[in-house]
Amino acid sequence: MSIDPTASEIERRAEELDALDAILPFDRRDQLAALLTDDDVATLKHLASEGMGDNTLRALASDLGYLETWCQLATGSLLPWPAPESLLLKFVAHHLWDPEKRVEDPSHGMPVEVDAGLRSQRLLRANGPHAPATVRRRLTSWSILTRWRGLTGAFDGPSLKSALRLAVRASARPRQRKSRQVVTRDILAKLLDACAGERLVDLRDRALLLTAFASGGRRRSEVAALRVEDITDEDPVQADSSIPDSPPLPCLAIRLGRTKTTTSDDDEHVLLIGRPVLALKRWLEEADIKDGAVFRGIDQWGNIDRRALTPQSVNLVLKGRCRQAGLDPTLFSAHGLRSGYLTEAANRGIPLPEAMQQSLHKSVTQAARYYNNAERKQGRAARVFV
Repeated sequence: MSIDPTASEIERRAEELDALDAILPFDRRDQLAALLTDDDVATLKHLASEGMGDNTLRALASDLGYLETWCQLATGSLLPWPAPESLLLKFVAHHLWDPEKRVEDPSHGMPVEVDAGLRSQRLLRANGPHAPATVRRRLTSWSILTRWRGLTGAFDGPSLKSALRLAVRASARPRQRKSRQVVTRDILAKLLDACAGERLVDLRDRALLLTAFASGGRRRSEVAALRVEDITDEDPVQADSSIPDSPPLPCLAIRLGRTKTTTSDDDEHVLLIGRPVLALKRWLEEADIKDGAVFRGIDQWGNIDRRALTPQSVNLVLKGRCRQAGLDPTLFSAHGLRSGYLTEAANRGIPLPEAMQQSLHKSVTQAARYYNNAERKQGRAARVFV
């Protein structure tokens, strides 16, 4: 049986993936149709019907496409279900390896032809061993998809756990920040100055940046997924709750629904107050958006797309405004808005639990990392010889 799908098979799968258009990244639909099998598409559609979170489903689809391609390149066969333990160990060996040993032994790690094949399909960009978190995430996705097919795998086996532990130690890859620099209020002010015009794209980008930051540092996927139906007007609030006669400020509630850290039973929402509310309402009014996606693409003639921006587009908006503001865009990503919000909250002395109510971080350890960094910079321990 031929492994490579025919043009008609790819077209048929693309049509089936249209049913997941609101969930899967549109710009990768055709690529995924070529990478996935009929059973893969059926599994994704089943997961969608069962209420799997949108972000989780996107990650599963992306990881599944990668695993299918890697397996074909590494073994010459389709991805087997369930995967034998030997294939799981091969996956670890191909992705977590010792860079020093690779210099001595070119056959160590991922074979050259597998590496080249993944790069040719734009599935592999970074050089060197993979980040351990990426490998663990793809193994977790593999395990989830195996269970949803009613099968069991060797993902909890001692051999895989031991191989992972040793491989992570050998690869010695330091943990990379998602954004090398955080977007605190001073940086955000420069970005807003860069989109201070009255064009629709300026109105959109101001509303996007202010909404993403002030709502607790929303993830780029959450910004892209925001819909008008998720926004509710609230009664005005005082600028300073400790001063009874302080001026009123407009207030909105944003319902986030299911996010990376919530379940289908959660009804999470955050508040927008003051300037971000005005910017968001102005954008919706000028763009005449009354329902559907809040943040949409705009072409060079000012025409507004009916579809939402992709999460990657949200990232590109921020990088583009960084460039216009005279900042190095390679140092920033959309995640810098999330880490920047918590860093700014720490700098302003806002208690961590209060900031987490807005950011919706579930992990105190994760959120506290930004507070610890801020406190160290403000403390005396690093200033003994200043």
